[in-house]
Amino acid sequence: MPDDPASAKPPARNVSSHSRREQLRRLAWSVVYHTLFRTSFHTFYRHRARLLRAFGARVGNNVRVRRTARIEMPWNLDLADGVSVGDEAILYAIGQIRIGARSFVSQYAHLCAATHDHTTDTYPLLRAPIAVGEDCWVAADAFVGPGVVVGDRSVVGARATVIKDVPPDVIVAGNPARVVKPRVFSRSGQ
Repeated sequence: MPDDPASAKPPARNVSSHSRREQLRRLAWSVVYHTLFRTSFHTFYRHRARLLRAFGARVGNNVRVRRTARIEMPWNLDLADGVSVGDEAILYAIGQIRIGARSFVSQYAHLCAATHDHTTDTYPLLRAPIAVGEDCWVAADAFVGPGVVVGDRSVVGARATVIKDVPPDVIVAGNPARVVKPRVFSRSGQ
């Protein structure tokens, strides 16, 4: 009885959705990341920026990525001028991650640009881009989920869980993150 659903073979799971080329790029990045990126002196920001660029990342001027930051697939990463990424931050760039000028991603923050389709039994990978605007701060241990846009000049509070877009000029906190107040933003020296 080939049409009997009980005897049907279940669909394949845990099959990589990455092409062979992408798998090889990930392997090469892993080798460089563990031997040249993480072992570099803590203030060698230009050295780490060069390594990221060599793997296709778009990296602006005066970008500071700490050596302990964890970066997956740097070719999906866009860091504008003056961006800072703290120790042990995770930039899980399976989908595109763009961080705007002068924005900070603090230690242990996690930007996750991928998820799985939970509506099917094979859980296919979904790449969902993240955009963090200009002059933003993603504080310590915060999580920014797939497909989220954080508006310009906004702050994601420590340990916040952001699963919906954040408007510009606000401070969000909590799990799930909610707007707690507007952000009054002024430039230094004004």
